[in-house]
Amino acid sequence: MGAIVGLCSVELHLPEAQSLKGKRQILKSLTVRLRNRLNVAVAEIDEQDLWQKAILGIVCVANESGVVNGILDQALNVIQGNPSLQLLHSKIELL
Repeated sequence: MGAIVGLCSVELHLPEAQSLKGKRQILKSLTVRLRNRLNVAVAEIDEQDLWQKAILGIVCVANESGVVNGILDQALNVIQGNPSLQLLHSKIELL
């Protein structure tokens, strides 16, 4: 059986960010939390120049699609539980 790669792209609104520095602080905290809890890779993939908007890519690899879906669902739960941001849109793809 081969490896399953899961990609979750999320569009976020950061209403508390008043500068790019503020945005970076919020995203850094979120990124560290996701990496430590779920062992996923996280990167800002678009909208880097906007203060209150971010698009993140979250990736994980496992040997079963159910495991990948479960990890990415947990990542979305962590994001939704963060009061510093709002989840506008998410999309999960399995490769």
